[in-house]
Amino acid sequence: MLEKTAPITKQRHGNKKIKPVNSFKFAANFYIVSLVTNEFSKASSAHPIVFVKDNDDLKVFALLGIKKGQNLFVDDKGRWVSHYIPSIIRRHPFLLGLNENTNELMLCVEEDSEFLSETEGEPLFDEKGNPGPILENVKNYLIELQRFSELTNLFCKELSRLDLLEPLKMQITNAEGVQVKVEGIHAVNEKKLNQLPDAEFIKLRDRGALSLIYSHLVSLGQAERLVQMQTERGY
Repeated sequence: MLEKTAPITKQRHGNKKIKPVNSFKFAANFYIVSLVTNEFSKASSAHPIVFVKDNDDLKVFALLGIKKGQNLFVDDKGRWVSHYIPSIIRRHPFLLGLNENTNELMLCVEEDSEFLSETEGEPLFDEKGNPGPILENVKNYLIELQRFSELTNLFCKELSRLDLLEPLKMQITNAEGVQVKVEGIHAVNEKKLNQLPDAEFIKLRDRGALSLIYSHLVSLGQAERLVQMQTERGY
């Protein structure tokens, strides 16, 4: 997802401005994007929410398309054609990076972004060289996103500990009538969930994890929407 990124500094970006993000063509090839737990409720009404195992880690993603390199939610004009835009898309072209020397998070920018300019937009720094309001707002947004990312990791570890996940066999028929398998994704096994000991089930409820699980399960029905969108786009 990332191109050329660099920590934001007055020396390097003192004359830079950020233009409004009025096109999502930069995301046209993203067929999956990561999600955090506070997005589940809204995202579930637009995207299938699935789990992917990365070695020993479990991560959460929203499906944006049926095949790699195809985001069905970005049209030919770069518009996002859904009521919900995942937070990792909304933060573009900013992100947090880790300073390996101090182990602290740094505010960074994708320098290849078309929205970074020297002539148009809101200045990153004011005339005195101090960070402008845009940087403060972005930093607060990304720190909050990082906090929810950590909570999401804890949620995933709990699902793994309880062995609630199983491979999801998602087989979709595309516009040409060809069956496409979406592989490598996992979903909560509802039968296993309902068979948990009462103490474990209540623990999930008290931690707010049950609502997240049910949002995930409901979201899987959005796979049919992806098929419909693909058919409408003529893919």
